[in-house]
Amino acid sequence: MKTTRSENNSRELAECRARLAVAEETLRAIRSGEVDTVMVAGKEGSQVFTLEGAEQAYRLLIESMNEGAVTLTSDKTILYANHCFARMIKCPLEQVIGNSFRTFLTPGDLAALKPHLKRAGQTGSKIEVRLKADDGSHTPARISVCPLQKHSSNQAAFGLVVTDMSESKRTEELLRALTHRVVRMQESERGRVALELHDNITQLLIAVIIRSKTLADGFSGHNAGTRKEAMGIGRMLGHAADEVERISRNLRPGVLEHLGLVAVFHASSQEFEKQNGVPVQLTCVTLKTRMPAETELALYRILQEALKNISKHSRAKQVSICLTKKEGIVALTIKDDGIGFEADHFFTKTKGNGGLGLLGMLERAAYVGGAFTIKSARRWGTEIQVSIPLFKKAPSGNQLDQLNQPTKRNYEKNNRATGR
Repeated sequence: MKTTRSENNSRELAECRARLAVAEETLRAIRSGEVDTVMVAGKEGSQVFTLEGAEQAYRLLIESMNEGAVTLTSDKTILYANHCFARMIKCPLEQVIGNSFRTFLTPGDLAALKPHLKRAGQTGSKIEVRLKADDGSHTPARISVCPLQKHSSNQAAFGLVVTDMSESKRTEELLRALTHRVVRMQESERGRVALELHDNITQLLIAVIIRSKTLADGFSGHNAGTRKEAMGIGRMLGHAADEVERISRNLRPGVLEHLGLVAVFHASSQEFEKQNGVPVQLTCVTLKTRMPAETELALYRILQEALKNISKHSRAKQVSICLTKKEGIVALTIKDDGIGFEADHFFTKTKGNGGLGLLGMLERAAYVGGAFTIKSARRWGTEIQVSIPLFKKAPSGNQLDQLNQPTKRNYEKNNRATGR
């Protein structure tokens, strides 16, 4: 009995292995394209599944997408493209398939795409490019790369999903224009408030200080306590007047308008050291001519915001500020040795809950055609770098009208000095 059961088990095991071998061979044939039809036996009889029918369903799905779909060989020949992609590049579909994908990219975008194709097999990859349309226009697009299995050079090696970013870019430009308008209005309002503080509040405080001193001087010797109290009130009023003057100066820096960027950098550094007890190493290049008023204001506001962030958050023991100018580009670097933060994820994590200072610095740099980068890590400190091209373009008429009058006169004086 034991021998018979063992033989049965061996026979069943051999049958299972045979079935597994048949299944593996079937899957291999399907993957390699050797099989067009699969017949499956069931309780209701045999059923026939055609791979062509399955492919047709996927083809209908891809054609209904609002995004472009492309498959490429390893040498970037287009094996398949849907109608959405053909509409993006404004080219008939029959002229797209069989063409090289290089045709629809600029040389720079093509060079940028190559490393994404190489590392797509690991994690997938995305890149933003400008597609060259058949009529010579360019369409901003995002390409998502997915590697495909291939067995020969003429089979698909990569699948691309191409997203038209035109509407997104237009929305981005509108938001940026709105941000710039808010910045101009903010500067105009700051100038108005600064003028009100200087011309009204400061003068009123000075008048009260004079009256309090006169009142203190009027007390006789036997009213020494009252006289001392009146003099103390006068000193408090003097401190209040100094604070109002400081706020007014930060709202609209007269030093910037009259003496230039280097002078206001020195003043801001000294004020930061005095208030926080943190030494500042300032290195400024000698500027023989004034920069455009908007560039000077942008650099000053970025420095102002950076120092405020250092004072509030960094716990730094030392700060360095470096202003350089080379080949028509002015560069500002602000570095501290504080606690730092995770800069790579900062903008995405805040989602409006803070971080407006950094976003404001980025937008101010972008407004004058500059670039803004920030490097930071925990216990490493923070480094802000700003680079702005000089005299790239003048503000338009309505932008110039938004500037306060001293800044406008300063900008016009710079134009006369540089012959623009």
